[in-house]
Amino acid sequence: MLEGLLPDRVRWAQAVIPELPAGAGMDTGHPDTIEVGLFPEEREHIAQSVAKRRIEFAAVRRCARRALQELGYPPVPILPGEQREPQWPEGVVGSMTHCAGYCAAAVARSGEIPALGIDAEVHAPLPEGVLELISLESERERIAALGVDVPNAVHWDRVLFSAKESVYKAWFPLTRRWLGFEQADVDLRLDGTFEAKLLTMESGVPHGFAGRWAVSGGLIATAIGEVVG
Repeated sequence: MLEGLLPDRVRWAQAVIPELPAGAGMDTGHPDTIEVGLFPEEREHIAQSVAKRRIEFAAVRRCARRALQELGYPPVPILPGEQREPQWPEGVVGSMTHCAGYCAAAVARSGEIPALGIDAEVHAPLPEGVLELISLESERERIAALGVDVPNAVHWDRVLFSAKESVYKAWFPLTRRWLGFEQADVDLRLDGTFEAKLLTMESGVPHGFAGRWAVSGGLIATAIGEVVG
């Protein structure tokens, strides 16, 4: 899913996450299988989580460590921070994502890439009423026009949501500040690119981000690897 969405200096890895039977609880599967490759502190962090959460947590960290290895970093624990953001080794920027059946992680050296954000979503419409909660009127007008240009092929509302998730994942490690959905104006384009203008009116923060999006195999992927302004 991430092929061609990120700058060449970014290293990334992705994986398929096996689906669990409906209603699976915390004890589904053997811990040594579910949590293979986790460090003790990571196991402790998810010890009380249901099996689905544990599988996703472990799978995306295996991706992250594969990507870090390509940068020359040894395996290290990757624990969530105050806003559930991954805590990367010093000198690394990165992002993780997972959705039904899929996970991925991307990393780069912070001296080469200032910010990274990736997100994956199932390619399906947003639930009723969600678009109005996460978008600006200008964004809704633009995706309505895109729907006229490419009818029934792309669920633009979900692509917009994914792009905004990528924006936040790129934003927070840079600023350590909250960013609301209404504080990013995302312009999706038919050529697979998008630009996010930040509406925070704060000094010393990025003016925006540039990214790319793709739809394939029932999934949406969005990725940001460039700061604008």
